[in-house]
Amino acid sequence: MHLFLLGVSHRTAPVELREKLDFSSRGVGDAVEALSTRPSATECVVVSTCNRSEVYVASEDPARARAELVAFLSEYHQLAPEAFLPHLFVKEDAAAVGHLFRVAAGLDSLVVGEPQVLGQVKEAFQTAHERRCAGPLLGKVFNWSFAVGKRVRTETAIGEGAVSISFAAVALARKIFDRLSGRHVLVVGAGEISTLTAQHLRSQGVGDIVITSRTHAQAEALAAAVNGRAVPWEQMPAALASADIVITATGSQRPIITRQHLESASGGKRRSSPLFIIDIAVPRDVASDVTEIEQVFLYNVDDLQSVVEENLSRRSAEISRAEQIVADELMRFSSWQRSRGAVPTVVALRQKFDAIRRAELQRLDHKLGVLPPEAKARVDEVTRLIVEKLLLEPTEQLKALPDEETQVAYTEAINRLFRLRPDEDRADAQGAVPPERDETT
Repeated sequence: MHLFLLGVSHRTAPVELREKLDFSSRGVGDAVEALSTRPSATECVVVSTCNRSEVYVASEDPARARAELVAFLSEYHQLAPEAFLPHLFVKEDAAAVGHLFRVAAGLDSLVVGEPQVLGQVKEAFQTAHERRCAGPLLGKVFNWSFAVGKRVRTETAIGEGAVSISFAAVALARKIFDRLSGRHVLVVGAGEISTLTAQHLRSQGVGDIVITSRTHAQAEALAAAVNGRAVPWEQMPAALASADIVITATGSQRPIITRQHLESASGGKRRSSPLFIIDIAVPRDVASDVTEIEQVFLYNVDDLQSVVEENLSRRSAEISRAEQIVADELMRFSSWQRSRGAVPTVVALRQKFDAIRRAELQRLDHKLGVLPPEAKARVDEVTRLIVEKLLLEPTEQLKALPDEETQVAYTEAINRLFRLRPDEDRADAQGAVPPERDETT
């Protein structure tokens, strides 16, 4: 059984194409079920995130799998093959496993070390497993990848520190308030960065999230996405009064939050509780003199960018360590996979030796019959242990052979030397002269 991977990612395809090949909009479950009907897809898993669409298949015929997967992508997304073929990447066996390990470890992400991707890979496999589309091979590969991702995050600092403006904003908010649970958030503007920051804050368990935007429909859409509430633009000054955290990122050419706004909201030059303002806009949305109000903390995009750059530098130093972990785990997986190729021969060899052992004991039964039952049981146990010890070293050596080609040569030699295949026994029996047998005891 071979592992076959076909997909696109932020490394190979523009966002416009990734959007067209996205599976999540129609549901990954439906996609993996549709894929499982293809004859070559003995097992399958579909991984779909904002930056990648990947299809993993266990198949006896990788060439046929490739043709069927291209047809599947074309038909499922109603997209001509020539529109996406130049952007596809294809990997097989060890290369496919190594790619999945790097994805799970966060090494193939747009932002190296991002924590969400491991959870997304787990969800993709769980969906395929629940729909009985993932079998033993993909089960082993994906579960191993989860362990790789966990090991990388445990043994390196690749996932530490905010490396996006939105992550940095949340990290700074945690420094101000220690705990974010229950805090009231006001989001001014409903663009991409505001959306990401609001989502990160929601994931930290903040309390009420209020959204306001000059375009009220956009505010309502974002409010629905983060389980918040939208208020009209005119109510923004009033919303400042109850806010602990303000996120602002509009396209205004002049400040929309001034010292006067905050003093009106707090009733003077002193607030009773801290107010954390993240001004991500360029030009800035917040007048710089608001920091003269006690307990008002203002950070702009330059402040956040310095945090991002410092953390990116720290993560870059960890990449080589993470890559080495992936390489080590891939080597271990490849060794396991090679050992699986020797299993049928090992099983057949043990069965052959044990059959000979039992046959000899049966042949000598008339001489062993005089022994008491416990002595006969001991003879049976001793002969079984002898067979196991004789086969232990050859079995371990066979499983540990360094490459598949050598292992195939060795297993073929063992099969022929010990006549482990019935069809070879029949062929060799024609015209063969059996060796003389020593009947001495």
